[in-house]
Amino acid sequence: MVCLQVSVLIPLPRLKAFSSLLLVALLGHVAPGWAEPEAGIEVRIGAAHFPPYSERPERGADSGLLPQLTQALNTLQKDYFFVLVPTSIPRRFADLEQGRTDMAIFENPQWGWQQVPHQAVDMGLEDAEIFVARRQPGRDQNYFAELHGKRLAVYHGYHYAFADFNADPQQLSANYHATLTYSHDSNLLMVQRGRADIALVTRSYFNDFLARNPASREQLMGSERVDQLYHHYALLRPNAPISPQAFAALLQQLRSNGELTRIFQPYQIQTMSPQ
Repeated sequence: MVCLQVSVLIPLPRLKAFSSLLLVALLGHVAPGWAEPEAGIEVRIGAAHFPPYSERPERGADSGLLPQLTQALNTLQKDYFFVLVPTSIPRRFADLEQGRTDMAIFENPQWGWQQVPHQAVDMGLEDAEIFVARRQPGRDQNYFAELHGKRLAVYHGYHYAFADFNADPQQLSANYHATLTYSHDSNLLMVQRGRADIALVTRSYFNDFLARNPASREQLMGSERVDQLYHHYALLRPNAPISPQAFAALLQQLRSNGELTRIFQPYQIQTMSPQ
């Protein structure tokens, strides 16, 4: 969050001073990426609930990796001004097609967007979906080899490779004894308390969860088995105000100056050259 400090060197009329302080207070609560544009062509990025990329738990919708990336893009140049537009996982492609947003970000080819009119940009970022179980004496990585017969905790609406990317809640519940929630924290706590056997979360989210809950390091273990790799793409709608080439060039500048590594490496999200 951007914090502003003002030092008043000369006396100001009371009303003017109050207005200045009010403006500072308001600006102090504007998160990176959510501000109104000051210059440049506006580019609207859909911000769906996908922690830790957007809406990190307990820190609000103005935190996470997406606002940091947006701020870095805006700091880098003045030709475009990137703003975040709230959307949802089920609605994000419709918002893109209807022009409510110009870009869907952190998307993967298996998630069903091939038929959506778009231009894809390889972001050169890779994450992974992993399995998490409760630590118990004698339990090792072999525990993750077989899912049938185990109680799963998964996120409602997400597509998982183990289920052939079928996000139908009834199918997941019937075939995998799955409990579907809208909270990754709840899923991990269900495993920790013995109410579920395995939860699926991104590697980045699991690292964030352990950082926020250090005591859980002794109670939970992540899998070496990967459910799916997330090789992230940005999807630009046709006639978006920024071209795929221009956006790819901005990402390359952030890669070259170390900003992508600074933002994503703490969550073990790999930065690499686009394919």
